[in-house]
Amino acid sequence: MLLIGENLNVINRVIGKAFKEKDPKPIAEEAKRQKEKGMDWIDINLGPARKGGPELMEFVVKTVQEAIGDTPPLCLDTSNIEAMEAGLAVHKGRAIINSIMCRPERYEKLIPLAVKYNAQMIALMWGPEGLPRDENERAALAVELIYAANEAGIPNEDIFVDGVVTPVNIQQPQLMSLLAFMEMLQDIAPGVKSTCGLSNVSNGAPDHLRPILNQTYMVMLERKGMYSCIADAYDDKLIAIARGKRPDIVEVIHKVMDGEPIDMDSLSKEHQDYVKTARVLLGHTLYSDSWLEL
Repeated sequence: MLLIGENLNVINRVIGKAFKEKDPKPIAEEAKRQKEKGMDWIDINLGPARKGGPELMEFVVKTVQEAIGDTPPLCLDTSNIEAMEAGLAVHKGRAIINSIMCRPERYEKLIPLAVKYNAQMIALMWGPEGLPRDENERAALAVELIYAANEAGIPNEDIFVDGVVTPVNIQQPQLMSLLAFMEMLQDIAPGVKSTCGLSNVSNGAPDHLRPILNQTYMVMLERKGMYSCIADAYDDKLIAIARGKRPDIVEVIHKVMDGEPIDMDSLSKEHQDYVKTARVLLGHTLYSDSWLEL
């Protein structure tokens, strides 16, 4: 699993302040830390960036690449189209546009930017009516958006499809829908890549429980073909799992996915927790903040 570091984000108190004040030091230090953690891309999330967005994106991209060079490349994330272009114009190497919604008023403006600057793109399955209801609506949105990109000259291999991860505590059935969509994706558009905002799955959960939700769902998504995910660059266990260093955890989660009988008494506490978490994410048990204690 390839990883896109999510932490250079305007919602981070320190980074948000640095963006506002155009203070390069915290931005450069954050980028260096994520590079040391081995991120394959670093996401720069400015949010709406309504005021001075183009100048800010140009400043941040230049600051980051002056600090770390052109590897890892950057994933540029803002809803301000002018700011997106400003970042693409100064980026060295190939950036990723994060993201292009399946709404004509958005993709008709952003797809040409991907072509102009030879950028890859994240195709977000968020349509005119918002979140798709199920895997079939995700598939319909994917066909529309990938077709528009192909028509503009963008090959499937430069498209990352984001089927949208939802919080387990409020939209538990949607997690299964995304897994089903991932199984369909290569039939819909052979050769496309995929990604997701992984940490969304644990939004709203207590902080100490968020990592195991993120880690477990990542394993499930990877088994269904997920190519990459946008994730916490400082979750060392998640990184270890993504890099293939914890096959024991992957194995026990796969057993739950396959419906194999599991003797809980034979498992370590760590593995028991992954079994319980997998069952919650698969909808076998209802979510509650105390699922690990049951």
